[in-house]
Amino acid sequence: MTTTQTISDELMTALAAVRQASFVCQAVQGRLVSPETIEKKDKSPVTVADFASQAVVCALLGEEAQVVGEEDAKELRGDERVLNAVVEQVSQSMGKPVSVETVLSWIDRGGAAAPADGRYWTLDPIDGTKGFLRAEQYAVALGLIEKGQVIAGVLGCPNLPNHRGGKGALLIAERGRGAAILTLDDEISAQEPVAIRVSDLVDPSAARFCESVESGHSDQDQSVQIAKALGITTEPVRMDSQCKYATVARGEAQIYLRLPTRPGYEEKIWDHAAGLIVVEEAGGTVTDITGKPLDFGQGGTLKANRGVVATNGPIHDQVIAAIAKTS
Repeated sequence: MTTTQTISDELMTALAAVRQASFVCQAVQGRLVSPETIEKKDKSPVTVADFASQAVVCALLGEEAQVVGEEDAKELRGDERVLNAVVEQVSQSMGKPVSVETVLSWIDRGGAAAPADGRYWTLDPIDGTKGFLRAEQYAVALGLIEKGQVIAGVLGCPNLPNHRGGKGALLIAERGRGAAILTLDDEISAQEPVAIRVSDLVDPSAARFCESVESGHSDQDQSVQIAKALGITTEPVRMDSQCKYATVARGEAQIYLRLPTRPGYEEKIWDHAAGLIVVEEAGGTVTDITGKPLDFGQGGTLKANRGVVATNGPIHDQVIAAIAKTS
């Protein structure tokens, strides 16, 4: 994937939607997030951005698109202050006034159920809410699933360094066609996507972990044991959101672990779909902690799997073996 001509029309639409939603998130962050809101642990800015992002993506994908998202508009209907802020933000993004009911209808499009054998988009309008509030890493994540397999994806990472040395990256991938990166700020039509590849590292002791900032998202104590079993001494890269997948896909880390923190927990499909295909199409490997492929044909969760492991590929089996040894 090296030129805009190789990107399908469907993925171009998704790319434009994620780009615009990323701008929405940046605008909300700049206007509503402050030291005071962070100190008070006020989550209303991320709520506004979450809903506005979903509204924009669903609107731009179009009425025919089936979207399985994290949000529906039920919560918004009972909070007039937040609803008005969402409508204002969506209207600014669209460049024209948009009615309350229209915005609610766009958000509700993201409430579809995940069909086992169908074709649909899965959306996390802000993946990494705490990263968003800290002005660190977060992502707008959109994946296309068909018959239980992720076939395309877009990651909008507003705070991730891009390949041009600036801030803000868009990562795209289509099954069998590779993965690529674009800058967020430049017009899509004016750019030539640049192919990305995972690291070619074969010695697991030289690998670098990428894991969540929040300890509640993954068993970080076990991660330490796994690193020791593999002989890894380098400090992990800690960041929120599916930007971790992007970091592995670009070769800046070789291992991303999402280890179960409690029995019975089921990972959500929108937390992994876009990131998975970006890593796989960049040449990496993604499975659960037992080495099984992730099954996206089980509804809204990965109920057939336990945890997630993404690597550059050559060291994957050794990482899986280390997980088994430390479990």
